Amino acid sequence: MRQMPHPQRPKLSLLLLLAAFMLPGCTTLEISPHFASSQEFPVPTDLTPNVDFWHKVYARWSRSQVAVHDDRYLGVIYQVAELPGPIKASYTAQQRDFLATLQHSWRTRLTRLSRKLAADSPLTGEERALKNKLYAAGGANALIDPAERVRTQRGLRERFRRGLEISGQYDQRFRDIFRRHGVPEDLAYLPHVESSFQGHARSSVGAAGMWQFMPATGRHYMVVNARIDERLDPIIAADAAARYLADAHRQLSSWPLAITSYNHGVAGMNKARALHGDDIASIVMRYDGRAFGFASRNFYAEFIAARHVARHAHQYFPEGISYESPKAQRQVHLKQRRSIRDIAMQYQVPEHELIRLNPAWRNPIREGRTPVPAGSPIWLPGPQVPAPRDHQPDLNFPLFGARLERMTAET
Repeated sequence: MRQMPHPQRPKLSLLLLLAAFMLPGCTTLEISPHFASSQEFPVPTDLTPNVDFWHKVYARWSRSQVAVHDDRYLGVIYQVAELPGPIKASYTAQQRDFLATLQHSWRTRLTRLSRKLAADSPLTGEERALKNKLYAAGGANALIDPAERVRTQRGLRERFRRGLEISGQYDQRFRDIFRRHGVPEDLAYLPHVESSFQGHARSSVGAAGMWQFMPATGRHYMVVNARIDERLDPIIAADAAARYLADAHRQLSSWPLAITSYNHGVAGMNKARALHGDDIASIVMRYDGRAFGFASRNFYAEFIAARHVARHAHQYFPEGISYESPKAQRQVHLKQRRSIRDIAMQYQVPEHELIRLNPAWRNPIREGRTPVPAGSPIWLPGPQVPAPRDHQPDLNFPLFGARLERMTAET
């Protein structure tokens, strides 16, 4: 979704090109908001342009708008263009052609600039403005092959607003989980970055659920198999995320690095720290690890931007936000394996309601072809009995999920 492919330059009407070029993002002077820095979540000055970019993506640019920008120096926004044609979740063929032509045009301009700079040739007024903008963002390094760094980013304002509404179901419960695991409760904002609070989100590389765990990492913290995939249960996955982040912070001693490891892995961030220290801005700007691409470089900045927008939601969405109500549900554990029909009869809950409340169940269980295994958690309607507030569980001890039953039996 973030990175568009680069097909060959297609034909496009002159009218569409003119419409796009009338919206130059690099000539508009804007005042950036103040992004609150804290001991846990610092916002280094050098990282502010990146945070501001994602703030615009989440709160200003709609899905009908696309920013053309530098993928390394995110403060360099060449243009914000309006997409032609009907606006849908995915780009239409016409819109893909439009974006390819737009990118080609900017690459051509920037290639011409690079050649003139190399030859010390006179620059036009537009070329001087481009040179000055790039130099201000990254010095002489930013003037090296800027055409290779042209990228497009679609606005996510509507998607973020919808994520805020869904978050009303989960926010307090997520915060309670994070507090009880001893990690900052504002980490409950992470699903805005990962999935926009879409419980069944899946990535092209295999990550799944609201918290976007990969299968291998998921199996370390949850049950992930052919019958049950707890990555798809927002509450169980939140518990797993809290334990992962607590463990990552214990190893990295930095919340910016621990948060970035959620995308890049603890081992990868240890390599980055060995080269560039604990300064997240230095790592983002200087670390060139093989797998440290656009998504990893921007993960912490996206989190800070999402946190800022979510905390000031009514300022950025004056049209109003209808937060959904928290779910009233409680978790019990099966002492022996049972079919979904038997569970429905035992607890007097319709089967379709059990399926709705238990998103971790996969088709073999949902279709009645296999029973729910013994020790499995099941969600039922009704309030959860609260645990003691002063209880601080071990980093590896879950509050919810099948592993809770298993680990309780082992102690």
